[in-house]
This record gives sequence, structure tokens and C-alpha cells, in this order.
Amino acid sequence: MAISAASDAIVYVIDDDESVRHSLEFLLDVAGIRVRSFPSGDTFLKSAPSLAGACVVTDVRMPGVSGVELTQRLKQMDAAVPVIVVTGHA
Repeated sequence: MAISAASDAIVYVIDDDESVRHSLEFLLDVAGIRVRSFPSGDTFLKSAPSLAGACVVTDVRMPGVSGVELTQRLKQMDAAVPVIVVTGHA
């Protein structure tokens, strides 16, 4: 059963910087982790992907819904999903 849960796992990468998004996708894919990316928090929320077995990696600064706002919205939705917020800004 643990193997099934692991195969259903997915990481959602949400970043407006295309090169960062593609780099994270590549690294996760090479590690054998299923990944799907979105160019913005707005796009992610509109697509309403399944959060079962998910982890979210998001940029702190993005146009529209920021990474912090996205984390707050997921909490309001009672989504029990780990969120990693990254930034390239000092």
C-alpha cells in the first residue's frame, strides 16, 4: 500500500520564472518524482488539481497570488498539503 501512495505522490511547482520552473521540474523528474508546474498561483488555483499525496513548491513573489497568499488560501480550503516557499530575493 505504501508503494501505491508513493506512486500517487506529486509535486506542484508554482513559479512565474520559467527557467526556475523548468529547472525544478527537471530535478524532480530525474529523481523519479512526478511533477506538474504552473506559471502562477492564479493558474494553479483555477486548475484545482487534486491535492491528495501532493506537495507544493512555490515562489514567494509572483504577480497575482503570491506564494504566501497561496499558502493562506490552501489553509482556508483545509488542504492538508505541505508547502515549501522559495525565493531568489534577499
